[in-house]
Amino acid sequence: MNKSQIAEAFRRLAAANPDPQGELRFQNPFTLLVAVVLSAQATDASVNKATGPLFAIADTPAKLLALGEAGLRRYIQTIGLYNAKAKNLIALCRLLLERHGGEVPRERPALEALPGVGRKTANVVLNIAFGQPTIAVDTHVFRLGNRTGLAAGNTPRAVEDRLEERVPAAFKRHAHHWLILHGRYVCKARKPNCPRCPIADLCRYKAKTAAG
Repeated sequence: MNKSQIAEAFRRLAAANPDPQGELRFQNPFTLLVAVVLSAQATDASVNKATGPLFAIADTPAKLLALGEAGLRRYIQTIGLYNAKAKNLIALCRLLLERHGGEVPRERPALEALPGVGRKTANVVLNIAFGQPTIAVDTHVFRLGNRTGLAAGNTPRAVEDRLEERVPAAFKRHAHHWLILHGRYVCKARKPNCPRCPIADLCRYKAKTAAG
């Protein structure tokens, strides 16, 4: 897509969903961080099912740390890789208390220094919790970037960098939400629902479907 087509694509996505929201449930920046860490290789629905009871009793680093790994595992054992995630989250809580006074840092380097937090997780937290115009590239955004011609790249970082260059500033704040939701419900991996797509005429995907 060229510059004007990209602007038009986001204009249409914005018109269809002016205030897009992520689907992970959270109460504060800390619970958001925990939910995003847990969501790696897991569905938002499975994370929400586990974090409802968890956050009811542990919505701060101190409270989660007090559970210990064994206690935390009991809440998240339905989520993939729960043993490793429990270990990372307990260590993460300890560092938040030791280095940041129990607060979630607003800077990428400090976030990425926490156990279990990579670039995508940091981008989500910076965007949702602190309103920064970061673009998190998950499997949906990676697929859309390449499939549509919006931002081709061989790695998530390459797609992120391309989106940073190409997405108009006015749309950056919500760009990854629009793309994630579009990829989750319309431009699906196996069978994209092209007849429902508001940007189908702009999309470079050649094998468009006749029915969703």
